Amino acid sequence: MNMAPLRRWPLVAAVAILLIFTASKLSDRSFGPFSTQLPPPQAPSTPSDQTYSPSPAQFPPQPIKSTFGWRQVPIRYPVKDLLSLPSGKPHRLPQVQHTFEKELAGDKKLRLERQASVKKTFQKCFTSYKERAWMKDELSPISGGSRDAFGGWAATLVDALDTMHIMGMHDELQDAISAVAAIDFSTSTESVVNIFETTIRYLGGFIAAYDLTGDAVLLKKAVEVGEMLLVAFDTPNHMPWCRWEWEKAAQGQAQEASSGTLVSELGSLTVEFTRLSQLTQDMRWYDAIARITNLFDQQQDTTHLPGMWPVSINAKDMILNEDTWFTLGGMSDSLYEYFPKAYALLGGQEPVYKKLYDGSMSASIRHLFFRPMVPNNENILISGNVRADSSQITQDPQGQHLGCFVGGMLALGGRLFNYPEHVSIGRKITEGCIWAYNASPLGIMPETFHLVPCESTENCQWDSRKWKDAVMKKHDAVDDVDALLIQHRLVPGFTDIGDRRYILRPEAIESIFILYRITGDKAFQDAAWQMWTTISNLTETQFANAAVDDVTVTGQPRLSDRMESFWMAETLKYFYLIFSEPELISLDDYILNTEAHPFKRPR
Repeated sequence: MNMAPLRRWPLVAAVAILLIFTASKLSDRSFGPFSTQLPPPQAPSTPSDQTYSPSPAQFPPQPIKSTFGWRQVPIRYPVKDLLSLPSGKPHRLPQVQHTFEKELAGDKKLRLERQASVKKTFQKCFTSYKERAWMKDELSPISGGSRDAFGGWAATLVDALDTMHIMGMHDELQDAISAVAAIDFSTSTESVVNIFETTIRYLGGFIAAYDLTGDAVLLKKAVEVGEMLLVAFDTPNHMPWCRWEWEKAAQGQAQEASSGTLVSELGSLTVEFTRLSQLTQDMRWYDAIARITNLFDQQQDTTHLPGMWPVSINAKDMILNEDTWFTLGGMSDSLYEYFPKAYALLGGQEPVYKKLYDGSMSASIRHLFFRPMVPNNENILISGNVRADSSQITQDPQGQHLGCFVGGMLALGGRLFNYPEHVSIGRKITEGCIWAYNASPLGIMPETFHLVPCESTENCQWDSRKWKDAVMKKHDAVDDVDALLIQHRLVPGFTDIGDRRYILRPEAIESIFILYRITGDKAFQDAAWQMWTTISNLTETQFANAAVDDVTVTGQPRLSDRMESFWMAETLKYFYLIFSEPELISLDDYILNTEAHPFKRPR
């Protein structure tokens, strides 16, 4: 998200404007009931050998001391009849996790040593953040400075709340909760707020931390963020303004959804809004995303690749079927990830999410997934891209680190919907990402790359000449392929590397974790450990861990002074969890949002 910093807007003046505007123009100001009553905090789900004391509940919730509240913003387009959560007892869904046998003493010792290594890195990062970037969005891991990149609301701290709980860092967590209680969501360091990023990091972070601890402060902060986000939905068609100019909204100016919206930004708010409505019994959030879900349902079979939706859509006119570019990777990913997770979060009571999953995965299996031609003839899969129009469907054999989540998604969907084939396909995609890590010179997968797709998924033999011909074609060259390989630092299998960075992403370890929990195969733990030692050794700095500029070099790579909050929210969490007891954040008890924030599944 590239947003330019902005001076803080004088909100005292805004309040006066709003009061005048409210009195003169809008008497019907509400999406629904504004008097959200929060339930008593749930019992903390803390491991038995750890302790945590949540803040006592205060009801009604005490108001946050800020100059402005989003509930004061008059609503131009109120919703009269709110769509509600399904009623009744959640369905009993199939078991997701493998039934693990009792652990041998030697295996436990090794696992705990590996787990401790991950926790040590998290502790170092958190200590540096606390000393050098407290309440800023990010720590700069090389210079030791800080930056605000996601609204200026302490993104790293909010993102890491549940990780601290999971790792048993309860003293640090209590200090963090005291600090985040004072975050003022009435203003921002950015002129444009990304609704998707704010939802997955802040709303998701607060909800998960509340689900784990039962601390009422955290639910109160989740509601604050939720109230702010709802204002972005105050458009004529109730579709959100995804790149939201919040100051205009605060001044009472009219707003509308954009005609150019990324499909993931519109479709990836489902689980956070659903869980907030479950916790508060206030249906405004569920209503907001149920309308979006219905829109995706209505147009699923009308696109150029029926079953899927293109990367670019028109939220203003509610048109989801015009663009021709399709992928499960960047700009689309979490839309699809949320179908099985929303189904589980709703206890299987909303069948539309199974329909959306079935249709999109059927199209993906048929058109996006390909077996690459690689040395040793490993039977792996990669999730690519497709250009589809009325005349033809053309596959682009590009791999993305962002696309590595697909393996875990398919394995989870395969369990929830009883599709064993999906678990098998998910495993092959996950193994494809492991291959890409191992094949890269530094042992870390690049952001994007191209491979040679096999003509058959059943029989594919490595052909060095065919690979070199594909390299020549990809780079529009006619001779001296060996010089081309040296120039572009291409190892066998790769025809091009479009983005050579590694920015501390979690998607590969995410799927490895899920496949381990689903299959019980310890080979995934070993693969995770190899990845962990490589990543930690190459990215560690004096203060924390930094992104890698180029994973195709040899020796120590150049690092970038950036550590996004997902490093502590996702990457370190997944590495820690794969070396934890299977009962810790069991996939039968929780779903994890796209920022790895665990939400309790209903029982």
